[in-house]
Amino acid sequence: MILHADASRGGAERYTIDLSAALAAGGHDVTLVAHAFARIPPGVSTAPLKCTGRSRLARYESFLDALDRHLAAHRYDIVHAMLPVRRCDLYHPHAGIAAEAIASGHLKHRGRLRQRISRVLTALNRKRQRFAQVERQLLESARPPIVLCLSDYVKAEVRRHYRLGDSRLVRLFNAVDLKRFDPAVQPEAGFEMRWRYGVGLRDVLALMVAQDFDRKGLGEAIHAVAQTADPSLRLLVVGRDHPKRYQRLAQRLGLGQRVIFAGAMADTYAFYRAADFLVLPTRHDPCSLVVLEALAMGVPVISTRYNGACEIMENGRHGFVLDDPGDVAALADAMRKLLDARTRREMSAACTALRPQLAYANHVADLLGIYQRLVHPAVASA
Repeated sequence: MILHADASRGGAERYTIDLSAALAAGGHDVTLVAHAFARIPPGVSTAPLKCTGRSRLARYESFLDALDRHLAAHRYDIVHAMLPVRRCDLYHPHAGIAAEAIASGHLKHRGRLRQRISRVLTALNRKRQRFAQVERQLLESARPPIVLCLSDYVKAEVRRHYRLGDSRLVRLFNAVDLKRFDPAVQPEAGFEMRWRYGVGLRDVLALMVAQDFDRKGLGEAIHAVAQTADPSLRLLVVGRDHPKRYQRLAQRLGLGQRVIFAGAMADTYAFYRAADFLVLPTRHDPCSLVVLEALAMGVPVISTRYNGACEIMENGRHGFVLDDPGDVAALADAMRKLLDARTRREMSAACTALRPQLAYANHVADLLGIYQRLVHPAVASA
């Protein structure tokens, strides 16, 4: 269950579509329950819910009511929800839990003024407040669902807000389609991408893939590029966020063509193939899929301890995990270390060795085990 079954809208939506495809391919009977759909995989059924209302809150309330009616009229073995709803067997919050967004969402922004403004806006955001209310009613009910946590980072968030036993909290780490993200499939794709954006073969290309530039630390990344003072270092930014403020920052720092904005891209394979390392100094990320995709492509990563995806990394071996997202000096130092070709080669080999741990097939198998536990608890415990 998700509001928009449309992979182009974000990570949760993309995961939902990919999961439905994998389950259907495995012979399972899958129904996507949503308000809107796009590019539904073969073998997957759809259950459109009509949502009315002029505001986002009104449409969310309409979705909840329509969902309750649908679940009353249809029987499913497993009800797997990607957002706060009134009833489900599995609650799978991809952006982190709603209660944490209310309590500390303002800390995802840089600077005290932005944080104060964010706190006020969160208090006034009726849909976000309603999300948290529905989530609390769900998780504090007599029979709460299992909460699927993308990382231990998310599991800690849940424990800060809810008294759920260990049996109700399961870590299901994100995974990657290794066939899709295989650096050996299109080795020439990286050269073509570098040529397209005017990046020389001797340049060191840092890649950032993000939709929320402020939270993901693009400002810090641009400042760090300037601090490295190495003209061979280029930063290529992929994402649909508005770039003008960051373009002005790059110009003000004298970076000129060293910071490139590619805009939104549906397929990021060639960007990973072109990159020498990925940079994502995020302030909050339950388990960044782009980090895992980069690792699977053999691309070293610079990120932070506020990113659950870094739990699979060893600091200094697969890249660098920074303690403070706002520490530009530490970020610049990590970039300088990755200017060394030998360091990049060693880290790339270590990243490639992580591929078996990132396999999507293992992720689906683990999830099916959780499904079995819910449907046949006696068999699962035997």
